[in-house]
This record gives sequence, C-alpha cells and structure tokens, in this order.
Amino acid sequence: MTRSLFPLALVALFLSGSAAIAQAPAISVAPTLDAIPQPVPPEAGVVSLSAVFAGEPKPIRSGLVWRVFEDKGDASQPAVVAKSTEAAPNLSLPPGAYIVHAGYGFASATKRLTVQGGSVTERLTISAGALKLGGAVADVPIPPNRISFSVFVPVGNNVEGRLLRGNVKAGEIIRLPEGMYHVVSTYGESNAIMRADLKVDTGRVTEATLNHRAATLTLKLVAAAGGEAFAGTAFSVLTPGGDVIREVIGAFPSVTLAEGDYTVIARQGEQVYTREFHVDSGLDRDVEVLATAK
Repeated sequence: MTRSLFPLALVALFLSGSAAIAQAPAISVAPTLDAIPQPVPPEAGVVSLSAVFAGEPKPIRSGLVWRVFEDKGDASQPAVVAKSTEAAPNLSLPPGAYIVHAGYGFASATKRLTVQGGSVTERLTISAGALKLGGAVADVPIPPNRISFSVFVPVGNNVEGRLLRGNVKAGEIIRLPEGMYHVVSTYGESNAIMRADLKVDTGRVTEATLNHRAATLTLKLVAAAGGEAFAGTAFSVLTPGGDVIREVIGAFPSVTLAEGDYTVIARQGEQVYTREFHVDSGLDRDVEVLATAK
C-alpha cells in the first residue's frame, strides 16, 4: 500500500519555519528621550536692589546704573550677568555668588551677595553728590554754548592733579563722590578763564556760578573809522609782554578776552598794521584797526 507524503511535507514545512523563527536575531529597542531623566534646573531667586545716599533714608530715584557680576572667587575677570538703569530693579538670578555694583556718575558702591532661591533684598549706600555749574559776566549769565568747564580731583598740593571731566556744559549735572574738587571755567576760546575750589556733599547738588571779568571784541581792519572791513584779514592778539593769545582770520572775527591791555596785529597781503586796546569787563564792542596805522 502506498503512503501519502503530504502530511510529512507539512511537518517539514512547520519545522523549517520554527527554525527560521528561532534563528532570527532579537531586535533591541532604544529608550526614548522621554524615558531619560532630565536634570531639574535650580530655582532662581529674585534680587531686589536699591541705593541711598550716606545719612539719607530716602532711596535714590535716578542716575543709577546697576551691574551684577558672577563672583568666581578668583583673579579672573568677572562676567556681567545682569544690568539695569532702574532705580530699584528686581533681578531674577540662579543660585550662586554674585558681586553687585551700583554706579552713580563717578561714585559707586559694591557688595557681595549669595542667591539660594527665594527673595533677596539689598540696599547699598553711596557717598555722593553732584555739581551744577554756570558762568556770568557782571551778573549776566553766559550762554551755555559760550562756556565750558573742567573738573579736577586735587592730588597732594596739585589742585589739578587728575582730570575727571572736560568740556562740561553749563547746567549739566555731574555726579561725584563726596569731597573737594577744582573747577576751571573757560569763556570763549582765549584767556577768559576762572577757577574755583568746590565741595561736594553727600545727597546734595552744589550749584556754583563762576563770574568772569571779560568781554567779547569784534576785530576789523578798515580804511577809515566806521568803514567797511577788509575781508581775509589775519589778526593776532598779543599781551603787553608779546605772548600770542589768539589768532583768527576774517573780515570781522570775534574774540573773547579777559579784562586787560592788548595789542592787535592785522595782516592784509604784504601790509601789517597794529593797534593797542583795552578790554573792560562786560563791555562788548568793535576794535577797529586803521589800514593807515603802522
């Protein structure tokens, strides 16, 4: 009797399939990013800052510049991590050590602090005031565009030991540490100069008007008194000792000079003309040089 091979074929097919499944490599599944624990950032703290003048309970309301540096505890240059020009800023900072700097013009205060989360309140004390300067001639204010000031810090016996600010305009507020300062006021561009020693008190604006004894003269080279001025004339103004105070070119240039005696030399082409004159404080006028004078 012949046996059917069909059942044996099914068994062989089943066994071969099982072997293939058994020999297949296992597939590994990488964990997703969501499954990796992420570090939790430390809670930031809020630092509330304010500043007062020494001996004054009221906070400073303007003129402050705040900078917060990371305190690395070594000699390396600290990095600025926050900055504000608000009078009383609230700064969010991560936990760590910091250096807070409050600048008030040329004055400042510094303090170290540690942030560990939560709220931190710091008030810095600044020993500073301010100067407000102006100029006048015979009680008449000098226009701000005609006068400038330089502020010096005395060093030893030298009142002009160190220049703090030059080209300060009239009416400008200059914030300074408490102390004595030497101020030089220049009216015009020649020798009309006044000096004063001024004291700056903490929390106060020291206002000072420096009185000049000077005048502004208009120089002219003319053929006759009251005549038309020659264009392109070169003028030199000298002291009685022969020192040149000012040199200008034009038909009628103006010069501001301190009270006193002077000589003016006018050059027109190959011709040279001179005249002596006197400056009276507060008396602005024309100074004519006759083209016939030698």
